[in-house]
Amino acid sequence: MALLDAWRKKAYQEPDKVKMSKLWQSYFLKEKEIYKELLKNPDEEVKGTVKELAEKYNTTISFMTGFLDGIQESLVEPNPIETMESDTEVSLKFDKERLYMNMVGADADWLYGLEEWEPIFDEETRKELYKRQKSSTTIIKGERIYPNDPCPCGSGKKYKKCCGKNR
Repeated sequence: MALLDAWRKKAYQEPDKVKMSKLWQSYFLKEKEIYKELLKNPDEEVKGTVKELAEKYNTTISFMTGFLDGIQESLVEPNPIETMESDTEVSLKFDKERLYMNMVGADADWLYGLEEWEPIFDEETRKELYKRQKSSTTIIKGERIYPNDPCPCGSGKKYKKCCGKNR
């Protein structure tokens, strides 16, 4: 079984809710530690096998797999996470803006609120990225057209007698 499949089974399909809750608590603490280290040198490309990175960040291969799954959309070059094994070479080179916005999108305030972001983006930039991410998921409904309104096509007829006739 590929590492990612094993991680997803363990993290999302555990029938014991208490066990799953403890797993996620431990994972989020470890994830925060790893991000703190990565953000100290955000332009440095960290590479290695999954096993080497797990050792470097003092975590399990399983947690490193979860971390790689979580950071995947923020990477400059995606890793082969679907097929990776412990000896697969991976990179943690991330796009800073995309990473920050993905953290905001995941409502991970314990990550986008890290003080390690301060030297990377000033407060105004962080606020702008936050706003941009939040507005990107906002659905804006168009103005509703009622049957007796003038047709938006400009014919001069009522909507119900023109474009809305067959609705």
